[in-house]
Amino acid sequence: MTAALSSVPAADFVATKVEYAAVLPMFIVFGMALVGVLVEAFAPRRVRYPIQLVLTLGGLVAAFLVLVLYSRDHQAKTAGGAIVIDGPALFLQGTVLVLGAVGLLAMAERLDSAAPDTFTQSGSAVPGSPQEAAAVRMGATTTEVFPLVLFAISGMMMFPAAGDLLTMFVALEVLSLPLYILTGLARRRRLLSQEASLKYFLLGAFSSAFFLFGSALIYGFAGSVRFGEIAKAVPQVGGMDSIAVPGVLLIAVGLLFKIGAVPFHSWTPDVYQGAPTPVTGFMAACTKIAAFGALLRVLYVAFEGLRWNWQPVVAVVAALTMIVGAVLSVTQTDVKRLLAYSSITHAGFVLVGVLAMDRTGVSSTMFYLVAYGFSTIAAFALIALVRSSGSEATHLSQWAGLGKSSPVLAGAFSFLMLAFAGIPLTSGFTAKFAVFGAAIAHDGTWLAVIGVLASAVTAFVYVRVIVLMYFSEPSGDTAVLTPSVLTSTAVTIGVAATLLLGIVPSPLLDLAHDSSLFLP
Repeated sequence: MTAALSSVPAADFVATKVEYAAVLPMFIVFGMALVGVLVEAFAPRRVRYPIQLVLTLGGLVAAFLVLVLYSRDHQAKTAGGAIVIDGPALFLQGTVLVLGAVGLLAMAERLDSAAPDTFTQSGSAVPGSPQEAAAVRMGATTTEVFPLVLFAISGMMMFPAAGDLLTMFVALEVLSLPLYILTGLARRRRLLSQEASLKYFLLGAFSSAFFLFGSALIYGFAGSVRFGEIAKAVPQVGGMDSIAVPGVLLIAVGLLFKIGAVPFHSWTPDVYQGAPTPVTGFMAACTKIAAFGALLRVLYVAFEGLRWNWQPVVAVVAALTMIVGAVLSVTQTDVKRLLAYSSITHAGFVLVGVLAMDRTGVSSTMFYLVAYGFSTIAAFALIALVRSSGSEATHLSQWAGLGKSSPVLAGAFSFLMLAFAGIPLTSGFTAKFAVFGAAIAHDGTWLAVIGVLASAVTAFVYVRVIVLMYFSEPSGDTAVLTPSVLTSTAVTIGVAATLLLGIVPSPLLDLAHDSSLFLP
């Protein structure tokens, strides 16, 4: 073996250069995740919560500052082309960091893990009771949530920045595996949560298999898994006789699963309902950002030459996603499942922007992801505060009369519902206007029409919830917990961003447009 190695010319060993300034934010998040694992292993239980909270939030803030102040001036292909840091990658990574931090504030709510009979109607623990001690002792759900979230965020940052299919698959698994665990951590809904986790894991494994099969076909076609090499091998006008076409469609299946597009959406309602509610908000917002970022890079960089083959298929998927999500949301009686089908519909709206296939498509897609992310995290954080008989009150009947008993929560939730419906002066209106405008400008008028009709259907669903809260009498023992400073901050940031992006969207739209060019 030694002799064989010594006979290989030294010139064959080429050191891979890494632009550390470009990838430093990812390194910070991943490094903090490893430190969090050590804290879980060696720190006493009583100090884990504050240490993990400070480490996690500090790592996300540090990574964002490095990205804004340093990495944006070092855009490059690095690590042998495996990582590409360009405008879209930086924009989406920054978005994941910000929304990840906001979602973490909601997940760090300390009251969420207390025993069912811990709280009074005002939402505070009974003073001096064993439950109060339990609430203090258990802290957040379980402190391993913090490193798991950081591992997921590190994968989400790598996903849209992957420069080849192999790196993209690794990022897909790094972001997915922690989410499978986080989904099963709901203490109050143990069986439902574990069922949701198992479904998510099994269907996620199938989607990963589709992605790998597609990658194998593309490697057989192009002789490489790097997007730049694939783009050179793909003809400008693809033919159905090429194995590249089924390859790109199989890869799209793996990515569309993460997005929750029809017909790969069946996991979404069950997982959203069974997962801990703050985790659902984080997952709904950040996973979509990472998955759409990866989909944009695959379709715009590697397979743009085959657009005439895959574009009609993705257009049909977008139409079905909007229609199915809107229609099935009408029949839902659970708030979390309602928002799950709402997220499916929104995935269809974003796909309409993706299909524009130019800079306006990229910029409108990225703006939509930011707007939807802030609204979603705030909405699920509010849902987590509504309780009945010591457990989450997610059935619509339990929300009757909340406008009278808890006007602040009902007002904030109503505003977010209007944003999801796309009412003017909210971020939802601006986001839909951007993606539908991009579609109309590029022969996608029929998709925009379907999107407007789907928006009208979902508007009925959202308004029904608002009417239930304000024009029905309170029933049962539904109460609203008094949130901690962390949850209050998360909700305030989400609502404020939803309002500001509806009133003054130009700065973010301009930033998204300036960041919409991919490195070839």
